[in-house]
Amino acid sequence: MTMKGNRLKFAIIGCGRIAQRHAFHISNRGDLVAVCDIELHKAEQLAKEYGATFYADAQTMLARESIDVVAVCSPNGLHAQHTILALRAGCHVVCEKPMATSVLDCHQMINEAEKANKRLFIVKQNRFNPPVAEVKKLLDAGVLGKVLSVQLSCFWNRNEEYYNSSPWRGTKALDGGTLYTQFSHFIDLLYWMVGDVKRVAAVGRNAAHQGVIEFEDCGAVVLEFYNGAIGTINYTVNSYRQNMEGSLTLFCEKGTVKIGGQYLNELEYQCIENYQISNLPPGNPPNNYGKYLGSMSNHDKVYDNVIEVLNNQGVIATNGLEGLKTVEIIDKIYTQMRSSHEDSHISWF
Repeated sequence: MTMKGNRLKFAIIGCGRIAQRHAFHISNRGDLVAVCDIELHKAEQLAKEYGATFYADAQTMLARESIDVVAVCSPNGLHAQHTILALRAGCHVVCEKPMATSVLDCHQMINEAEKANKRLFIVKQNRFNPPVAEVKKLLDAGVLGKVLSVQLSCFWNRNEEYYNSSPWRGTKALDGGTLYTQFSHFIDLLYWMVGDVKRVAAVGRNAAHQGVIEFEDCGAVVLEFYNGAIGTINYTVNSYRQNMEGSLTLFCEKGTVKIGGQYLNELEYQCIENYQISNLPPGNPPNNYGKYLGSMSNHDKVYDNVIEVLNNQGVIATNGLEGLKTVEIIDKIYTQMRSSHEDSHISWF
């Protein structure tokens, strides 16, 4: 374990758009010593910006460099492979969402972290959105009472240009599905705020991206939680021209709250017994990827947590088990989608 006061040495695997955000916050808190990407020009460009060494191969980078923490920013389907590689090299890991695209891979990642006695952080930065953090605090304190039901709405736009901008996007093997790439943050908040999911019913369609993606672009889901709550998810990437909404409404014994905006960044409604949420701090802006916006840019808080945990024995904000739970819920949804379409003789894709 790195001693208190020392600057941690970081490396990044995968130098796409989200890696830029990681590199910026790493550089403000530690030393970015190496980056790698199979598209070497991407690694070279990022390395030059931060004075790091660049590689085309992760295994070579891990063998040659002295690294404390590896940020895994590769395509979804490679998260498990690259995380395990880094753990076996003796590094802690910060893994981008989703943790993986299979439950089996998540279990193996957790097991490898245990064997290596290393920390595994999963990036779920929407937990740090001010209204999300405040409502979670009220739930934990019992102010809202028992959650009775919940509604999650995910209405975004991802057009053909977006999917064609990278060869892995839209593929079942490396992207995984709309719930993995676009909305896993929102599924994580369902688990974090309401609890684990017992069973689901779901339907999905590829309504507007035929020949572009290998999975659904919209879906409707009904959930039953182990604690007795019920919920629904309505999601799409077919919102016309632009993102419309990302919202979570909680109906509880002692209050109703709706966190909305495009990225769960605004408190849109509250009616709580003997309580009023007020004076919320402004949140960070969403990740800006040029022609579209992603989830809230709270990676600064993610890396603050990494530094606190590794230098001062703090508590991981989102650990491997929580990352696994998100993947388990998504896996249940997709399994039910396939089953419902097979039963009705309608093709999913």
